[in-house]
Amino acid sequence: MVEAIRTFWKGHLRLALVTIPVRLVTAEKPEATPKFHQIDRETKQRIRYVKMAPGRGEVKKEDIVMGYEVEPGNYVLMEDGELDAVKLETRHTIELTQFVDQHEIDPLYFERPYYMLPDGDIAEEGYAVIRDALRASGKAAIGQLTLRGKENLVAIYPGGAGLVVDTMRYEEEIKDADDVFSGLGKAKTRPDMVKMAEELIASRTEPFEPSRYKNHYADALRELVKSKMSKGEAVSVEQADKPAAKVLDFMEALKRSVSNAGAAQAEPEKTKKTPSKPTKGKSKRSA
Repeated sequence: MVEAIRTFWKGHLRLALVTIPVRLVTAEKPEATPKFHQIDRETKQRIRYVKMAPGRGEVKKEDIVMGYEVEPGNYVLMEDGELDAVKLETRHTIELTQFVDQHEIDPLYFERPYYMLPDGDIAEEGYAVIRDALRASGKAAIGQLTLRGKENLVAIYPGGAGLVVDTMRYEEEIKDADDVFSGLGKAKTRPDMVKMAEELIASRTEPFEPSRYKNHYADALRELVKSKMSKGEAVSVEQADKPAAKVLDFMEALKRSVSNAGAAQAEPEKTKKTPSKPTKGKSKRSA
């Protein structure tokens, strides 16, 4: 089952002299919310965006350079070679350099979650030791991971039966809360009202169960698509420089694209994947 999950990154997890082969898979379901494309109503073709310059028209790819705006209207131009030169070499190792209490990490820093798996049977023992030690101590490991030439700050913590890796924002990427909230008034709160609010919070406090919350917008979109397909309103959209799209049986297409999240889905045999199970148990997000 696990081998069917597409690997996003492969490398090593290093703690002092211990090095463990690991791999990352995405923790997000890209199909959870229906996605749309823009279609020309008349020709039934996908809308394509053309890169234009005022007074010149379409600009060829080789004539485009990146520009960094140093002040309004003034840019420093960068060639591809110059940008490539400052990219970091992709190091396939996550060095664990620090351990912190999970609740100490402000949720503002968390960016994107991944699941970490041991890469091979031999790696499982060391992987399990680190997982269990983090769980017993209530700690998260901090390290850095280089992806696509950029260095990402990451937090690693136990989740379910394995380890979760969250890429994180750097401090310089987050606005100072004191600056943002500086305009709030200094009004004093009434103790009796605060007490009532505390009692209300206490009466509704219970373990977090994410399955209780549904994406009603995504569900409504699926129902709308299902309704329009049942009325024969699906159309074939021509792809530029490609053969016209094959018309599928509506019910088969429906099974493939608008099945309710969590329900069994009939996917094309060549692209069928085994979805990863959501993390269960307490994590730093609910701490």
